[in-house]
Amino acid sequence: MRGAVVLVLVLAACSGPVERAQGDYPTVVSLNPCADAILAEIVAPGQLLAVSHYSHDPAASSMLPQRAAQFAGTGGTAEEVLALAPDVVVADVFIQPATRRALEQAGIRVVALGIASSLEASLEQVELLGAATGNEVRAAKLSGEIATSWQTHRWNGEPATAILWQQGGIVAGEGSLAHDLMQQSGFASLSAARGLGQGAYLPLEEVLADPPQVVITAGDERAFSHPVMVEADGTAHHTLASSLLYCGGPTIPRALERLAEIRRQVP
Repeated sequence: MRGAVVLVLVLAACSGPVERAQGDYPTVVSLNPCADAILAEIVAPGQLLAVSHYSHDPAASSMLPQRAAQFAGTGGTAEEVLALAPDVVVADVFIQPATRRALEQAGIRVVALGIASSLEASLEQVELLGAATGNEVRAAKLSGEIATSWQTHRWNGEPATAILWQQGGIVAGEGSLAHDLMQQSGFASLSAARGLGQGAYLPLEEVLADPPQVVITAGDERAFSHPVMVEADGTAHHTLASSLLYCGGPTIPRALERLAEIRRQVP
């Protein structure tokens, strides 16, 4: 009987995705900073030939600096990419048509990703990149870790009113991943309640006129440290690294951890 159970388990394991041999993976160049972070988690050793130059800039990268430093960088020109001769290029949807055409004419597959505006969209991108690079197993593992973190950080109590104020004085509106991260972590977006969409500008005067329980700032906008803002009674002030808001993928658990830390400090 025990042998039959073992056989069933072995057959079940064999029916799922199978890891490939080292030489079976297509080589990849990423021109998309959000894809960089995902690919760095799921690729086989030596498979990712280069990441976008954004990931080598700590102020613009969603990757940890020590991880980004493990990969070469590229400015994204067709000439640079062609010299690396990858099998697959991961770009964003705004890739120049001439660049895309040059790559495809050289026999390179181009995968273009948009902005992930929700958890579901981010998980779909992880799955897509897993399939495009032959890393379905590692991609499924990463997706599971992200989904588990999402559920683990779900706030079950009363939400605190909050504004997530980003560089340029803009706010996170409904239909954005940043808004969903806030909501999952126990914050009710005051900007969304006012009907402000993603990227809408919110001046200091309007924040002071109807202050939330919490102001979370991401960036170094002058208004964030204005004396009247800092001294506002009844409003807690916290900071969030802007790099946690650039992308989804493996950034999501780190963003949730920081937001949960902030939420625990709010009565």
